[in-house]
Amino acid sequence: MKKTILITGCSSGIGYCAAKTLHNHGYRVFATARRPASVEMLLNEGLESFQLDLADSNSINLAFKSVMRLTNGELYAVFNNGAYGLPGAIEDLSREALRGQFETNVFGWQELTNLILPVMRKQGYGRIIQNSSVLGFVSLPFRGAYNATKYAIEGLSDTMRLELTGSNIFVSLIEPGPIESRFRENAVKMLLKYVDVEKSIHHERYHKVLKRLHTKGPAVPFTLPPEAVLRRVIHALEAKKPHPRYYVTFPTFLFGTLKRFLSTRALDALLAKSGGDH
Repeated sequence: MKKTILITGCSSGIGYCAAKTLHNHGYRVFATARRPASVEMLLNEGLESFQLDLADSNSINLAFKSVMRLTNGELYAVFNNGAYGLPGAIEDLSREALRGQFETNVFGWQELTNLILPVMRKQGYGRIIQNSSVLGFVSLPFRGAYNATKYAIEGLSDTMRLELTGSNIFVSLIEPGPIESRFRENAVKMLLKYVDVEKSIHHERYHKVLKRLHTKGPAVPFTLPPEAVLRRVIHALEAKKPHPRYYVTFPTFLFGTLKRFLSTRALDALLAKSGGDH
């Protein structure tokens, strides 16, 4: 019998790569996306797909019920991946902007996971894989909203892992640095939607940020393809004892090490130079 996995955010990048590859490796994949056009694309490529908008509780419930109906109430794994980035200085972000970022990147993930957990408890096994980020444990300027959501995911995941001790349900965090995707393209849209760039005290920095976000191809060093994340996802799915955390890309290993050995002040000085303009 095929192992089943529900993946969110499959329109491109990491989610798309995971859905296609795991399907080809014999998993029964439920590839979800927010936009109907993305769902149609996935269906045309031979995947089982339906709409799931992480900012909409009704959409989450409908997607969950669809999976349960198709699997007779069982699910081996969920890969929470769907998210977006909202660049901007903290002082420029409204309550509405922050709420939207959390609705998709945190609340939607946890609502979906909480629907799935009783199913996994009943069947006696399961894998919950959370696509976090290097920005889940270090902060960069002008990434505050996204940083906060990933810090939240890290805290929720660590707590779930403790609460699920002995249940045969494993929680793993994937922590990538820069990965090839449409992330920057979507980030530009969100920045321009919520921030009046020209009226901000940071307008000169924003123009540098926008230049970086508009760059074609890798905008920063050490960018890897989504397959680098997929390798960790496969280990988290198939290892007898999956790791609680999986680092991906050189920056994640670098900052993970520096955070252990540098003082907060020294790390701040380094991170302040690493973000915003580059």
